[in-house]
Amino acid sequence: MTLMEILAACVVLLLGVVGVGLTLLTLPGAWLTIAVAVGCNVWQPGLISWWTIGAAVALAAIGEALEFFASAAGARKFGGSRPSAVAAVVGSIIGAIVGTPFFPPIGTVGGAVLGAGVGALIAERGLSNKGWRESAQVGTGAAAGRLAATIIKTCISGAVAVTLVVAAFVK
Repeated sequence: MTLMEILAACVVLLLGVVGVGLTLLTLPGAWLTIAVAVGCNVWQPGLISWWTIGAAVALAAIGEALEFFASAAGARKFGGSRPSAVAAVVGSIIGAIVGTPFFPPIGTVGGAVLGAGVGALIAERGLSNKGWRESAQVGTGAAAGRLAATIIKTCISGAVAVTLVVAAFVK
C-alpha cells in the first residue's frame, strides 16, 4: 500500500468510528461512513471494491428499514392500533429532537424511546378509547421496539464500518 492509500484507509477508519457514534445518536452515521468510503475510493481508485461498498449500502438500508418500523412493530405486538403505530414513529422523532439538548447522547436515545412510548400511549388512549393499562402496554411495546431498533441499527452501522475498514486496509 502506498502512503496515500494508508492515509485514505485511516480516514475511513476514523470516520467509521464517528459514524457508529452518530448512529447511536439516531443520526445517519452508516451513511456518513459509506460517503467517506466512496470519496476515498474516488481519491484512491481501487482502495475498496465497489461490490463491497454496494454491500455496505444494502446493510445500511436494512438498518434504516428496521429502525423505521421497530417502534411501530412494538406497539402493534402489544395490541396497538394503526394510529398508535404511526404515533410511535412520530413520537420517536419528536422525542429524539426534544431530548437532544438534555444530556446528549443519552437524551437523544432516551427521548426517542420515551417519545415512541408516549406517542403510542396517547394515540391508544385518545383515538382507540382503550383504558390506561392497555394503552400503557402498547406504549411500553413501542418504547421497547424503539430501543431495540437503536441497538440493532448501531450494530449494523458497526458492521458497515468494519466491512469498509477491513476492505480499505486488506488487499
